[in-house]
Amino acid sequence: MAHISRIDLTRDFQAHRRDYLDAIIKVCEETAFSGGKYADRFDEEFAAFVGTKYASGVNNGTSALHCAMLALGVGPGDEVIVPANTYIATAWGVTYTGAVPVFVDCTADTWEIDPDGIEERITERTKGIIGVHLYGQPFEFGRVKEIADRHGLFVVEDCAQAHGAKYQGRNVGTLGELGCFSFYPGKNLYAFGEGGSVTCDKEEYYHHINRLKNQGCDRRYYHDEIGYNMRLEGLQGAVLSVGLRLLPEWNLRRQEIGRRYLKEITNPAIVMQRHPENTMPVFHLFEIMVPDREAFMAYMAQSDVECNAHYPVPCHLQQAYGNLGYKVGDCPNAEYLAAHCVTLPLFPEMREDEVERVIALCNAYQVSNKRN
Repeated sequence: MAHISRIDLTRDFQAHRRDYLDAIIKVCEETAFSGGKYADRFDEEFAAFVGTKYASGVNNGTSALHCAMLALGVGPGDEVIVPANTYIATAWGVTYTGAVPVFVDCTADTWEIDPDGIEERITERTKGIIGVHLYGQPFEFGRVKEIADRHGLFVVEDCAQAHGAKYQGRNVGTLGELGCFSFYPGKNLYAFGEGGSVTCDKEEYYHHINRLKNQGCDRRYYHDEIGYNMRLEGLQGAVLSVGLRLLPEWNLRRQEIGRRYLKEITNPAIVMQRHPENTMPVFHLFEIMVPDREAFMAYMAQSDVECNAHYPVPCHLQQAYGNLGYKVGDCPNAEYLAAHCVTLPLFPEMREDEVERVIALCNAYQVSNKRN
């Protein structure tokens, strides 16, 4: 029985090997390594894909969040509301500025930030809200924006897992003040290493982020503010341009597999994420909840199917934020999800027989299949 990986990037590389290598060779021949025309070209292409006026490429998604917070004036003494159910980098973007992330629970069904929990966390120090389109499923932007507008707050989108997803017909990355993307390997659009981008329509944000990522310079050797070395590399820009042309096809295949899972996995022991009708998810990760995660993952492993556990400790209970005083029970939905979620195999190059095998195994799983 052939092994099924949770994700297998080698299949994409083999399928498009010539395109990737040709792009890399061009950069090497021109030695356009640090920033340069291939990074700049990708910025233009990605802005056009997302539907914003500007996209500023950076060295990773964490830097994208960091730069976004700085561009919005977040700093010491400020607070920014962040979902407890997300990858920790969402909170790092706030912390790096000297501000404090304030964690809010997720909903029990979409597993995205819960608008009902936001308002009670707002104080006179709150500057804004970061919503995360987690797993490739857009969060309820409309309700979050209503709350933000009522209190004079910004909304930033963490789009690290949602390249090409839509909310009410609009691409994510066009909804909030700024959109922050990651191109970490395995993302819907990925680099051969690290990469990220910040999208926006305001020229002032775009220029500020360009300055921040480039050592605080608008003009070389003249440093107007404390800056960082966060430029997108030319090699990554060239690779991402190749991937961007393939992204619509990749997303269609992810959606095809995701919809099959949603329709054909009928085991009542398995709970799946809800996808509201006003959204179009892109299934970066396909998450399920099961009563006993370890037993389920062991059961799948016995049939040589790899599953993962994405984010087994919610942000508010991470040791790094122990000083903030959160305790078990503060974000119960996020805590339950963290203890029970499993990531099923899903990637564009999955074969039909592999998809069918995952579905069959899920449907055959019995809760009594526990390890002693």
